Amino acid sequence: MKYLITGGAGFIGSNLARYILGKGHEVVVLDNFSTGKRENIAEIIDKINLIEGDIRDEAVVEAAISGCAAIFHQGALGSVPRSVADPVASHDANVNGTLTVLQAAKKAGVKRVVFAASSSAYGEQLESPKVETMPALPISPYAASKTACEAYMQAYAAAYKMETVSLRYFNVFGPRQDPYGAYAAVIPAFVSKILRNESPEVYGDGEQTRDFCYIENVCYANWLAANAKAENCDGRPMNIACNAAVSLNQILNKLQQLMQKNVKPIYKPVRAGDVKHSLADIALAEKKIGYKPLVYFDEGLEKAINWYAKNYA
Repeated sequence: MKYLITGGAGFIGSNLARYILGKGHEVVVLDNFSTGKRENIAEIIDKINLIEGDIRDEAVVEAAISGCAAIFHQGALGSVPRSVADPVASHDANVNGTLTVLQAAKKAGVKRVVFAASSSAYGEQLESPKVETMPALPISPYAASKTACEAYMQAYAAAYKMETVSLRYFNVFGPRQDPYGAYAAVIPAFVSKILRNESPEVYGDGEQTRDFCYIENVCYANWLAANAKAENCDGRPMNIACNAAVSLNQILNKLQQLMQKNVKPIYKPVRAGDVKHSLADIALAEKKIGYKPLVYFDEGLEKAINWYAKNYA
């Protein structure tokens, strides 16, 4: 079978492409390389059908979708800080891009769309763990855009009988996640700094917690969602995580031990839009698509360190 991955040259998309190829299926990658990287797909470039284009371009999306069994919609303009700096760009890429993908899928008769939603939708709610029955309370433009996309997933399921799934990712990490730049995710940013004996930067006191989810779990969840029963694909969000919280200070300590380094972090003011604590209840994903984590945090961290040490040392 053939599957489309939007944003397939990004961190999650490129890992997902390898996962689907490993299942023996054809993969079409659609990416405009605004944040995706060619090196992420360099070693599989001869095994995929790469279409360079934008998810907001209806003709490009329609061409990419042709003949596909399902769509893994990973394409987006990520990062909370980036969205705070430029909310219009985040809305345009994420919401308008998603609407274009849904319209093209409807036109082509592709019924199954698996969407990369975000735990940022929960905002700064104090109740923990986060359960899908909680209201969405986004505190950043990025979170607002992802929440709007979830609404469209549900609307298309209800209005057009499309089979849509929204997977709310919680702090995904692993190989091919960009360690550099102003919007680098915390684990690759920490690892790359410590590898160079430089001080990692922590925004806040480091006691904020996250439910870190290794990339293999996310690929597995996407595959389960693509093959779930139709009645479980109503666009309503489900959490994809490990149901285990770790603080940034704990991560730094683990990294120092595993990498045999002793580098002092630099603590900076909290960034706008950042959430203090994030922990997921994953019971709904288990019930609806059979999801259970394959790789927990400690094992995933060791795998990530090994990959970054090999590729960025």
